[in-house]
Amino acid sequence: MNVFGGSGTFVGISTLAKAITALGVTVDLVVPKFDFPIYTVKRLLFNQWLRLQRLDQCDVTVGFDMDGYTVAGVGHGLHIASIKGVIADEMRFESGLTRATMYLQAKCEQLHVHRADSVITTSQYAAERIQELYGLRYTPSVIPELIDLAGWQKLSDENPGRPDSDKFVVLSVCRFYPRKRLNILLGAAERLRAAIPRLSVRIIGGGPEIHRLKGICREKGLQDIVVWRQDISQSELALEYNSCDVFCLPSVQEGFGLVFLEAMAHGKAIVAVRSGAAPEVARHGVLVEPDSVSSLAEAIELLYRSPELRVQRGTAGLQFVKQFDAPVVAKMFLREMEAIAERKAASARQAQSLPNQFRSNE
Repeated sequence: MNVFGGSGTFVGISTLAKAITALGVTVDLVVPKFDFPIYTVKRLLFNQWLRLQRLDQCDVTVGFDMDGYTVAGVGHGLHIASIKGVIADEMRFESGLTRATMYLQAKCEQLHVHRADSVITTSQYAAERIQELYGLRYTPSVIPELIDLAGWQKLSDENPGRPDSDKFVVLSVCRFYPRKRLNILLGAAERLRAAIPRLSVRIIGGGPEIHRLKGICREKGLQDIVVWRQDISQSELALEYNSCDVFCLPSVQEGFGLVFLEAMAHGKAIVAVRSGAAPEVARHGVLVEPDSVSSLAEAIELLYRSPELRVQRGTAGLQFVKQFDAPVVAKMFLREMEAIAERKAASARQAQSLPNQFRSNE
């Protein structure tokens, strides 16, 4: 339940809960009350613990990703599976023990989507992957991620900053997983060393890839160009967004990509790849081919040499991000819950009427 362990997932859930509460709905967050050193075992134990909770007192329960598969479809009322990151899709980029434990999580997530009354997800890309990888027979509803624009504006005002005229700063914010492809960004930085003499690459986050990535950084001799910052506060993050020239995330798999909204909220031009949900979310960005060091370097250099293009793309993003503002998406979310409840009630009424119809036919 913090940004350091969950990144965009934590931000999305907590922002949604706050926005729904502001609309007059009571929201209870049911989270693990214990710790365990092995993450997957902790999630499995948590889901077994859920069976003991009085969830029937709620009008709707929403389980995120795999969590909730043990209480879906067991008579506790309306249950929604909200899939933020399709685990079976994410595990393609992992190996060894991590891939094995994610496979187990994916099986639980598959149970979740099939047992739930309905499934929602954050992008068309994720909806298609859920159908393809989990064999869901209907298309999940899409309710996008949301951003607290008023909150970010306040953070921005309290932590003012502007790009350094003596540098060209490329900012990247993510958890350090293989699918984020930060190694491609480091390769692009190596290529751009001569083309952009004032280049500075600032990478914010943390995660299991940190030692490998820092090793690549040392091998390429990029210590004077790349700055690593781990697990910083939101105030510090707002300052980083304010101070950069361009935001870049070369991830090849995003169920949504909340950091794109954060960059847009600060009016920053974005460089992303044509993969995952990035083309849906960062549609005003400069999109390049995945896993291409040369394409990524060319896109960053294009924005470096064209301040006008940076302003144009950043301004377009500022307008585009308004549709993802927390109050707007929270209302969408509640309308979807009401629609699902109505469909379930109609289905129940139809099922109750079937025996009478059969008797009248006899």
